[in-house]
Amino acid sequence: MEYLLRGVAEVVSVEELERKLTESYRTGRPLRVKLGIDPTARELTLGHTVPLRKLKAFQELGHQAVLIIGDYTAMVGDPTGRNEARPQLSHEETRANAATYVEQAAKVGLDISRTEIRYNSEWLAPMTFADVVRLASKMTVARMLEREDFSKRYAEGRPIFIHEFFYPLMQGTDSVAVRADVELGGIDQKFNLLVGRDLQRDAGQDPQVCLMTPIIEGIDGVEKMSKSLGNYIGLSHPPEEMYGRTMAIPDHLIIRYFVHFTEVPMERIREMEAAMAAGANPRDFKMALAREIVRLYHGEEAARAAEEHFRTVFQRREIPEDLPEVTLAPGNYPLVRLLVEAGLAPSNSEARRLIQQGGVAVDGEKATDPLAEVQVRDGMVLRAGKRRFCRVRVAP
Repeated sequence: MEYLLRGVAEVVSVEELERKLTESYRTGRPLRVKLGIDPTARELTLGHTVPLRKLKAFQELGHQAVLIIGDYTAMVGDPTGRNEARPQLSHEETRANAATYVEQAAKVGLDISRTEIRYNSEWLAPMTFADVVRLASKMTVARMLEREDFSKRYAEGRPIFIHEFFYPLMQGTDSVAVRADVELGGIDQKFNLLVGRDLQRDAGQDPQVCLMTPIIEGIDGVEKMSKSLGNYIGLSHPPEEMYGRTMAIPDHLIIRYFVHFTEVPMERIREMEAAMAAGANPRDFKMALAREIVRLYHGEEAARAAEEHFRTVFQRREIPEDLPEVTLAPGNYPLVRLLVEAGLAPSNSEARRLIQQGGVAVDGEKATDPLAEVQVRDGMVLRAGKRRFCRVRVAP
């Protein structure tokens, strides 16, 4: 139980979980443990790995992991924590976003060959309008308005759209469809998970246990880790970027990240927490954290290289030797265009933003004028942000 409950925020209920685990052991029937992820974007973050690691933990104990890709729920968009409706996605968009989810989920160590992968369009798409009406009859508006996000929007006069009410019912229907014994999710998903229990009772099933993980702050230390806020560490980030972003977290998140984003034993984590409380330099433990996170997703060699890159660029203030290179025609370039063509900014607007924020340097000299022109020369080094470098080669 200690292994399963590491870092858990709440369980509804611990007694039911103990009962289900005992019964599973007695009968030899593995528990069906469900986790749903909506493909609203193409990249998973470390925040997504918190419940994924719980799914892996149950799988390692012999239970059946059920990973639901919410290609239909993503079209509605989870209203949890939102002060306005999410933009609606088409089914084609959600399926395109989901294309790499299984591969990314495997990075946490989940054995995909033993994982039941389901798309909730399997049971939601065939529903008739009569089915939807029957489903809607299971919930009252008053109950929906108990949700903090809905009640806040209602009190502030912000619109709540009818389709948003369907989200918890759709998620709960997932639990009925796969006959979940346990559902995993963030603590902000509590309402949705409890709806699943209600719908299972109505369907004559034993209600699922709801095991909820905490919401982890992003690298800004304030807001929930989110791609839209830019305060995230992505599973597809290259090693140097992953390491550097981890080093950007405030000191008070070091232990929290160790608990939820790594598999370092709790005994060792408590030792580190005590050492910092006694005056040890948090930087050393933050570097150990960054190295461990990179190791988990890119391997030991990449972790060592990322740490050396960080030491070279930030601690010794040197330029790395193995810079990526771009070949350009000779001549003068607007600085904004130069950054885009060098691959250091995805767009002109992003390049202007970087320049205005003081995040651009040409051969070590900060460039702050977005209207500036630069004459390229062979060997010129460009920097954008803290971690992205590029060496210019001039075409003959």
